[in-house]
This record gives sequence, structure tokens and C-alpha cells, in this order.
Amino acid sequence: MSRIVVIEDSKLMRTMLCRVLEHAGHDVEVWEEVTAAEIPERISAVDPDLIITDYQMPGCNGLTVARMARRVRPELPVIVVTATHDPALTTALERVDVTHVLHKPLRGEELVQAVHKA
Repeated sequence: MSRIVVIEDSKLMRTMLCRVLEHAGHDVEVWEEVTAAEIPERISAVDPDLIITDYQMPGCNGLTVARMARRVRPELPVIVVTATHDPALTTALERVDVTHVLHKPLRGEELVQAVHKA
């Protein structure tokens, strides 16, 4: 069982992610809103095995989440979920060593496979 942090502003998406992950046997903690400055401290406090974050959120996007996670735990896997199909975005996420980029609409099986690979 992995400890997974989900950062997602959409209630519907949060619910889906949590249900799929918990059904797969993972312990899930949800951060609905987070600022860039909070991320290192919160990661240190929770010590997750994986972060799954939405890309497009108010205040702090998935790229910023990945950058801040790398500062405190460079080896921490980060999966970014996005509705944007933009090669420039994918390249930017790869530059900060995002583990996987998953595109919406997201299937539960796809999420579970990415978590196991991470």
C-alpha cells in the first residue's frame, strides 16, 4: 500500500481519483488547494510515496507542484493529470522529471497502471 497525495481542485475528479486509488489498496490524502510555498513543508510532514496533481488549478499549477516537490524530495514520483494536449506542456513537465503525464478523460485502469509503474 502506498501513501498517495492527490492535489485536485475539481470535486468530481478528486472523488474519482480517490475511489480508484483506495479501491486499488492505497492510502490517499487530498489537498484541495495548495500554494507553492506550502508544498515542501506539507511533503515533509506527510512523507508521501507519490503525488498525483492536476495541471490546471487556481493558484498553483501542476508544473509548480512538481518543481516544489523536487526541491524537497528529488526522487518523489509525480504524476500530472491534464486535459491539455500540448507538446510544449509535456516537454516542460519532462524537464522537471514528472514521472507520468496522464490526459483527461482518465480511465481508472490507466491511473492504476501509472501508479504501479511510478
